[in-house]
Amino acid sequence: MNRWSDTPTETDPRWADVQARNAAADGRFVYSVATTGVYCRPSCASRRPLLRNVCFHASPAQAECAGFRACLRCRPDHFANGPSLRFAIGDSSLGRVLVAEGDAGIRAILFGDDDGRLAQALQQSARESRLAIDTGGVHETLAEVIDCIESPHRCLTRPLDLRGTPFQREVWEHLRTIPPGQTVSYGALARALGRPGRARAVAAACAANVLAVAVPCHRVIAGGGALSGYRWGVARKRELLAREARG
Repeated sequence: MNRWSDTPTETDPRWADVQARNAAADGRFVYSVATTGVYCRPSCASRRPLLRNVCFHASPAQAECAGFRACLRCRPDHFANGPSLRFAIGDSSLGRVLVAEGDAGIRAILFGDDDGRLAQALQQSARESRLAIDTGGVHETLAEVIDCIESPHRCLTRPLDLRGTPFQREVWEHLRTIPPGQTVSYGALARALGRPGRARAVAAACAANVLAVAVPCHRVIAGGGALSGYRWGVARKRELLAREARG
């Protein structure tokens, strides 16, 4: 056996990637589990296997040649042929920020406190893509995004790659027309879209947004003016709105 088709040891870094469900390791290798007969990405959310049942493979093709089938949960066979998504992570005054970019534009802007969890969240929202840590162009985009976080009246100049249902995209596009410093209720937004009575659907579309700041779902509030849920925490929502109010 070569080193990409063998049984791991406790100190093998690939085993550490599997235990951590490290999304950044997706595309480097897959692992198979003897007791289930399937192979998975390192980031697969399935129950963690026992070390003695695991074998590593350099690619899905190698795993299938060894007699294993693709996991239906993480679809490592689809991932192998998926488009590449480059990402970078940096610091802002609101915590760590991940920016992911593909050929069509910015795909995700995520807040968080842990780089590994940010990478996992990105992989969960872009399961068909290969993740690649970028040391070049995405850092320029990241810097522009952080500038917008610190000075919210600045506008991103780079294109966005919005992925969602037609209704979600409709909501997100309308959100981009709300100027900094202004807010709208979920109900008012539903009415503006010609969908009265669909405030809950609007709230769900806001919750599905993965482009923080660029698609400003933080500007949508409850009907009574309360700051309701925000994907990245109400404290961040409150601070973004406060910055915009200061001008």
